[in-house]
Amino acid sequence: MGAGERPLSEVRFLTVAEVASVMRVSKMTVYRLVHSGELPAIRVGRSFRVPEQAVHDYLREAYIEAG
Repeated sequence: MGAGERPLSEVRFLTVAEVASVMRVSKMTVYRLVHSGELPAIRVGRSFRVPEQAVHDYLREAYIEAG
């Protein structure tokens, strides 16, 4: 494991709808971010799960760039 990585048992995964709610965007926007590689996700069956920390990291980086 790398310096910032946590065991998978401690990682909280969010659905696309939950990510959209946290980011205040549409589900389609989340899907675009996932498909473009800007937001890491894993595929579970036919749906995606996004690590909660990845959402926080994305928002932090986007905020710094906008500032």
